[in-house]
Amino acid sequence: MGASASGAGQDADEEARRRLNAYTYLSAPERLEHVAIMRVFCGTLLADLAVPDIMAKLRQTGASAAGLDADTLTVRLEQLVQWGNLLRSSHTVNASSISEYQRSRSRYQLSKLGERIQRDADGVLAEADAAREVSNELLALVERGLRELADLVTAPGGVEPQDGLERISTLFVQFSEFADSIRDFYAYLGQVLSRYDLDSAEYQGFKELLLDYVEAITEDVAFRAPRISAALDTLWPHIPALLDRLDSHAQGLTGLSAQAQDESRPDVRIQRSRGREVADWEGLRGWFSNTDGQGSQVDQLRDATLRALQSLLANAKRMLRSATGEMSRRKDLLRLARWFDEAAPRDAHDIAVAAFGLYGARHLGIPPATDEVVPAYTSWWTGPVVEVPVALRERGSRAQRGRASAVEDHSAQKQLLREAARQRAAARAAAADELRSASGRFAEVRLTSAALGLLLELLATALGNAQLSRPVSTDGERTAVFDLDSASSEDAELRIRLTVRRTAGTRTVLYSADGDLLLDDLELDIGRTSAAVDGETEASVS
Repeated sequence: MGASASGAGQDADEEARRRLNAYTYLSAPERLEHVAIMRVFCGTLLADLAVPDIMAKLRQTGASAAGLDADTLTVRLEQLVQWGNLLRSSHTVNASSISEYQRSRSRYQLSKLGERIQRDADGVLAEADAAREVSNELLALVERGLRELADLVTAPGGVEPQDGLERISTLFVQFSEFADSIRDFYAYLGQVLSRYDLDSAEYQGFKELLLDYVEAITEDVAFRAPRISAALDTLWPHIPALLDRLDSHAQGLTGLSAQAQDESRPDVRIQRSRGREVADWEGLRGWFSNTDGQGSQVDQLRDATLRALQSLLANAKRMLRSATGEMSRRKDLLRLARWFDEAAPRDAHDIAVAAFGLYGARHLGIPPATDEVVPAYTSWWTGPVVEVPVALRERGSRAQRGRASAVEDHSAQKQLLREAARQRAAARAAAADELRSASGRFAEVRLTSAALGLLLELLATALGNAQLSRPVSTDGERTAVFDLDSASSEDAELRIRLTVRRTAGTRTVLYSADGDLLLDDLELDIGRTSAAVDGETEASVS
């Protein structure tokens, strides 16, 4: 028993190895030539071709194998025969000469396994990256077909065999197309959502695709799945009898299989049409109902949609982090990888040094303590120990860890400051105009706080500019007094000038909103700066 089981396992492994060898031509160095040759054979039905025929068809297609000579093409064909993609034909050769016989004696035809693999490969090459639409309308047809078949089977007399055969074949073709489109679309969706380099426009498009298209799919499946399950539950007890009745009506190739078993020919296997076996109905039922405790395909579809939404949120978080400085470097790394791939060995070393800082070994310039004097000839082995910071010792960098804060936007504060400065300048200009208009009649007007402040500012500057002189008194002593004959101050920006004169017995009173100011023995004269002074000011500024 154990020996027979082991032998059966070895036979199964050998059969799997033989079938997988048929995929070898897709990864061989000459894979483009092999694919072109296989496409020539897939374009025919039950035809055996000789080397001259294949060469002529290759030249017509203009494929990469069009330039192969007869000897090289023969080598490629024999290799495909060894892998199991082609078969040597047993067709009788009719030749009028020896040379024609030599050219035509080796004829080849396509194996079933080779045709299936090449058809799948062409589908992958043509549509691998395309977004396949889900054939959602087929699900409604599957539901309607199951309900009608259940009504016919449960009716007295049952369904007519030919009608039942047509309905089952149509039903499984529709279901297979729908299930394949679901798998292809969600595989494409997973490929898109796994990307981390989506920009805002791409993210917006995929967000609408996910929220609108996927939502419509899941809602339709969730709506029709219970109805389909109910129809299958009604139909399920009648499935074995229905299949037996269909086999009696249309035996198909089952007779060939039975004859092969009678003749002990285990190599003859029959692949029946979809829906003619109980396993096909079990797969259909398991797609919509949880029959084995592992969940139905509808549940998996719902989980896949939830994972897609989570991936969409992850991309949204990534783009929000990118706006604060945490950007994905995937595109930069891919560009760097392309530079490495295209660079010569010497240039690749320079790129690595520039990109990753892979310089030669260098000593760390950490100074010793200030109270230690270490001669230049002292070896590092015998010199004093220098304390290395933890960050530099563990990470090789002095930089602080953590995310750098975003640059604060001070535009609003700047605008407020500019507005405040403008208002202050306007207030000072108004105060200067007020002082010029009040000059000579201070006793008649009441100054504002801004005008009085500007006047006191000019007065303080004028008194500071006053010259100190020591005139001789009548008794021969020198006294220190201020000479105010030339005391003045001005503001070139406001074009205002204050002149202060000392006049004995004079009382100047300044009335303002903040109070009254009495100036003894002082006269004030306020005017506009002269043109000469303006010119000098402008020249000095320029």
